[in-house]
Amino acid sequence: MSDVLHDLNVESLRKEFPILSQNVHGRPLVFLDSAASAQKPRTVIDSMRFVMESQYANVHRGLHYMSEKTSDAYEAVRDKVAGFLNAASRDEIVFTRNGTESINLVAYTYGRTALKPGDAVAVSAMEHHANLVPWQMLRDAHGTELRIVEITDSGEIDFESLERVFADGKVKLLAVTHMSNVLGSYTPVERLAAFAHERGARILIDGCQAIVHRKVDVQAMGADFYVFSGHKLYGPTGIGVLYGRAELLEAMPPFLGGGDMIEHVSFEKSRWAKPPHRFEAGTPAIIETIGLGAAIDFVNEIGFPAIAAHERALTEHALSVLGNIEGLRILGQAQDRGGVVSFTMRDVHAHDIATLLDRQGIAVRAGQHCAEPLMGRMGVTSTARASFALYTLPREIDALAEGLLRIQRMFA
Repeated sequence: MSDVLHDLNVESLRKEFPILSQNVHGRPLVFLDSAASAQKPRTVIDSMRFVMESQYANVHRGLHYMSEKTSDAYEAVRDKVAGFLNAASRDEIVFTRNGTESINLVAYTYGRTALKPGDAVAVSAMEHHANLVPWQMLRDAHGTELRIVEITDSGEIDFESLERVFADGKVKLLAVTHMSNVLGSYTPVERLAAFAHERGARILIDGCQAIVHRKVDVQAMGADFYVFSGHKLYGPTGIGVLYGRAELLEAMPPFLGGGDMIEHVSFEKSRWAKPPHRFEAGTPAIIETIGLGAAIDFVNEIGFPAIAAHERALTEHALSVLGNIEGLRILGQAQDRGGVVSFTMRDVHAHDIATLLDRQGIAVRAGQHCAEPLMGRMGVTSTARASFALYTLPREIDALAEGLLRIQRMFA
């Protein structure tokens, strides 16, 4: 592990995150909740401050200097995101508030126009509520069917179940996570995309977790839609991304009506702008979008090979250290997994674990992690979850293990 840490220079990187230097309850902060929302590097903070202090104005419609400067900075991020995902065109990048809104946009527009009553949407049993509830809403309002692809006990896609779900040819959209926010499992998205396309279906990939940990190439994986949120990628809240293949976006109606999404308006009717602006009604999250651009620059400068190697080593260390604690159960044993470890402890509720760890300066998540059906599938009501980022150190995982042992002694 030391070689990986040396290559990434984590100690130096941590200095770029001001929040990590503080104490909590008299202890150095150990932040192991990055899967919920990652901390922000100074370059993101500074870029957003610069916009507010030096060049802020509304975008797209102004003819003065400030508006033009801000518009250029804002639209430059669209190019940056397109390159980050290897999209074929900048026009395939739609800015939203978050990954949840991106999925809802597809469900409301593509779902109500490209799908007919009686067509089916398939999701996996390990989806976040954001990639389940919108399809339930589409089913209830539009008459589509919702089908569930089962997972194995190890937390991987059950391809026999997938075959059964698609068998009658009614599934027209497969919506699946790229990486489970509970189990850490990566899904084989290239294989899933090929499977769906061979059967005449499209695929939407929820990349909110995976985008942080590994390089994403939407063309190589065959994604029709790919979504992610800025706040997990070391950027600000309030900004998300929807990638959609150009021909699909062209055929989709608007999600919201208002300014900047129109080409022509009269009292009788309106004519929509071309994508992506068709889906970006009103004043956008200007400052947050520019912050996302800074976050992408930050991650690109480090490089995903180093990030992935570091986080793989951290995850292996965590599985080893936590796996030695008697009475602790780690959920999911997928072969391909990222830096998320959810667990239960015998006789200790997950909320008690999180509260008592917090008193030791250790931040973890506890609850159902917006994946209540998955909790039922795994036979639990809640878990504690530790999640890692490029700034996480092995000694912080050791501190977690020591903290859990103290809690275990308290409840003995």
